[in-house]
Amino acid sequence: MALTIAEHQTGAVESASAEIGGIDVAPVTAWLAANVADSEPPFAFELIAAGGSNLTFRLADSGGRQWALRRPPVGSALATAHDMGREWRIMAALGGAGAVPVPEMVAFCGDHSVNGADFYVMSFVEGRILRDRGSVADMTPEQAKTATQSLLDVQIAFHTLDLDEVGLGDLGRREDYVGRQLRRWRRQVEAAGVREVPLLIELHERLSKAKPPEAAPPALAHGDYRFDNTVLDRQWRVAAVLDWELCTTGNPIADFAWSLQYWADPGDEVSFLADPPTVLDCFARRDQVADRYAAQSGFDLSDLGYYTVFSWWKQACIVEGAYARRLHGMTGGMGTTGDVGDIARRVDAMLAHAADMAAGML
Repeated sequence: MALTIAEHQTGAVESASAEIGGIDVAPVTAWLAANVADSEPPFAFELIAAGGSNLTFRLADSGGRQWALRRPPVGSALATAHDMGREWRIMAALGGAGAVPVPEMVAFCGDHSVNGADFYVMSFVEGRILRDRGSVADMTPEQAKTATQSLLDVQIAFHTLDLDEVGLGDLGRREDYVGRQLRRWRRQVEAAGVREVPLLIELHERLSKAKPPEAAPPALAHGDYRFDNTVLDRQWRVAAVLDWELCTTGNPIADFAWSLQYWADPGDEVSFLADPPTVLDCFARRDQVADRYAAQSGFDLSDLGYYTVFSWWKQACIVEGAYARRLHGMTGGMGTTGDVGDIARRVDAMLAHAADMAAGML
C-alpha cells in the first residue's frame, strides 16, 4: 500500500518541487549528508503535510532511500505550538521504550542557519492513512473493526503509560489540564486580535466555571489523536503515531473526548473533518467507540458531555488561529488557499454547535 500522509484540516496540498517553501536546499543537503547515515545526495523533497500544523516532507536520496523531514510552518509566530525539540524528545522517548509505535528518530538540527528553524529527520513509515471516505472505500467491516480496535489500544496504551519510567515525567504540569488548555487557547485567540468572537469568550467563562474534577490520573495526552495522524500496516493495525506537536501531560478523558469528535456518525450536521471516513457503514458508531474505551481503560466517562463541549470550543480556537495566520498571509506551505472567509464561518459554526450542546449542561 502506498503511504498517504493526512492533509491538515485547514487545507494542505501536495507538491514534488525541490524549491518548495520550507527547505533551503543547499545547506539542508549538506547537513543531511553529514548527519543522516548512509544517505547519498542529491535529495528530493516532497511536501506531504502542511497547513497550520508542522510541515512534513518526504525525503528521498539518490539511492532511493526515504525518510521524513519535519519542521515548523514557514513564518509561524507561535513557537510554543511548533516546538520541534519537544516533539523530537517525546517520540524518541516513546520509541526507545517501545511503549507506543512511532517512527524511528534519525537526526535533529537545532542550528537555524541551516534552514531557518529547528527540524528533524525520522524514518518513513509505509502504510495507509485513513483521512477521508475515499481512503476507506475498499475496507471490509472486519478490517474496520481491526483498525478501530488498534486505534483504541494504542491510545489506551499511552493514556496508561508510566511517564517517569519512559523519561517524560517532567513533560508538563500534572494538574488542571482543562484549566490550562482554556487559558492557553483563549490567550492565543486574543493575541491574534483579528476580530471579536463573543460566543468564544462566553463559552470559555461557562467551561471555566463548570470544570469537573479530574477522574483519571494524569497521562500522556497526544492532543490530536485520530486515524489520519496514524499509519496503518497491512494488517490494519497502527504501525506509527504521528504529529505529537500538541502533546503534553494531561487528562486522558479530555484527550479521548477530543479524539472522539473526529469519529463522525452518519447524519452529523457538523464534524471536525470535512470528509470523515467513519461515516461509512463498515465502522462502529461513536457511542460504541466510547463504550469500548471506557470498558478497556476503566476510566469513568460520566463527564464526557462536558469534555465534548470543551473539545468543540478548543477546535474553534485552533481554527480561529488558522484564520488569523491566513489574514496575515501565512499559508503554512499550502499551494492553494481558497476563501479565507470560509475559515471564519467554520469557527462560527463550531462555536454554535458547542453552545447548542452546552444548553442545559453548563
